[in-house]
Amino acid sequence: MAVRKVVDLALVLWQMLGLLRGDSLSTKEPDGMLQPKGTVFPASPLGTSPAYPADVTAVPSNCPSAGLCSKLPPVCINCMLHSNCVYGKDASFNCTVKPGVHCMDENKQEQKTFPKTMICQFCWQLPPTEYQCKETTKCKTVQCPREYFISNCTVREHVHCLGNRTFQKKMYCNWTGGYKWSTALALSITLGGFGADRFYLGQWKEGLGKLFSFGGLGIWTLIDVLLIGIGYIGPADGSLYI
Repeated sequence: MAVRKVVDLALVLWQMLGLLRGDSLSTKEPDGMLQPKGTVFPASPLGTSPAYPADVTAVPSNCPSAGLCSKLPPVCINCMLHSNCVYGKDASFNCTVKPGVHCMDENKQEQKTFPKTMICQFCWQLPPTEYQCKETTKCKTVQCPREYFISNCTVREHVHCLGNRTFQKKMYCNWTGGYKWSTALALSITLGGFGADRFYLGQWKEGLGKLFSFGGLGIWTLIDVLLIGIGYIGPADGSLYI
């Protein structure tokens, strides 16, 4: 036992001596290669590849080649827009084509910078035919006053305007579930006493009430013909007739 203690003490002293001399243990990678002392590897997020600079010469797919500069859509050019113009009047702005876009003037000479004439108006002031808005089916169309919602609208690609090309707009609820006014009225006149008009519009409770009361002895049938005829009664889902 005494000999074992002496051996253990000697090993401890030997390790301490190695540390004092500055020796360090080298680490091995899983493939057996030694990692040089002092090597620093660049850190990168887990699961990502090295980042490369974007291709600045990439041309948008809807940019015509060798056409007139004045006909280029907004996605192909950068313009120095300003609001120092008269609303509704033509105004001139200095524009520059984006990298990779080639265009000509009227004399077939290539241009990089050119003046662009457009109507002085903000994007949200455009007529409804020049932008697209997202519809919704989460509002009721058949009610008084008529319900409205806030929609996100985007200007069409070929239209030039000032300000943000995406904006919010207050719009009245105007969607349809596919119900025809003529069909509802025809059912109300012919089979209204059996509740066919109410069943067609998705109003099952009212339809059952008319069915078992024989159209309210005819009175309910006449009233429904009148109300459907003037559009007061509509589909149960709140949509408009087509």
